[in-house]
Amino acid sequence: MKGILGRKVGMTEKFTKDGRVVPVTVIKVEDNVITQIKTKEKDGYNAIQLATVDKKEKHSTKAEIGHAKKAGVTPKRFLKEIRVEDVSTYELGSALKADTFEIGEKVDVTGTSKGKGFTGVIRRNNQSRGPETHGSRYHRRPGSMGTMRPMRVLKGKILAGHMGVETVTIQNLEIIDVNVEDNYILVSGNVPGPKNSLVLIKSTVKGLKKVNPKDLVRYETETVVDEVVEQEEEKVEEVSTSSEEVEETEETKEIEETTEA
Repeated sequence: MKGILGRKVGMTEKFTKDGRVVPVTVIKVEDNVITQIKTKEKDGYNAIQLATVDKKEKHSTKAEIGHAKKAGVTPKRFLKEIRVEDVSTYELGSALKADTFEIGEKVDVTGTSKGKGFTGVIRRNNQSRGPETHGSRYHRRPGSMGTMRPMRVLKGKILAGHMGVETVTIQNLEIIDVNVEDNYILVSGNVPGPKNSLVLIKSTVKGLKKVNPKDLVRYETETVVDEVVEQEEEKVEEVSTSSEEVEETEETKEIEETTEA
């Protein structure tokens, strides 16, 4: 299983050459440093620990600083362990970049959902409200608390409370584009969490592992310098063609004069 940590930037859309619109989520991927490698012989399973986003030493504990020094890196803010099949392909202190995944691969993205605060039963559990007219004073209350026999509220009762800030995984998303220069990955569909939140991209556990990549429309920006160069090349071509035409006319004149003589 492959995996990498990134930050959710926001959503946009991409166009394919056959005229389809693909909604995508932009995930910025900073270098993921491998700070620990676990083996089956020593720890009972194979895994690697990824770390990203630098953290100042004055804000780090001695344990965090010592753990990072073993890998030869500075303390990191976010750490995540991912199980892998073979740890021989990884080196302690090496970095994983956006090209860990290829276009067309299927992935699962895990993030923390947005916090909604303290909400009532209607918003939190989709409960129906009471009548609004005819003297009814029951509108948005949770309803009966249960029977008289146990003299307590039974477990599982739908009540108001804190909503959101939960670990959510969206499965079977497709990698639409990978850009190593600008360090971002485009994933089809939506991803849990607010903007600039941490997300984990890992290989999917269900369905196909890879599909045919979508043929996206690429927009190439031309600079002013490139336009000037193209204009100068066109002028040089025009001058060369005109000079060739003049030489051809002079040669035809000389041939005609020799034939008349």
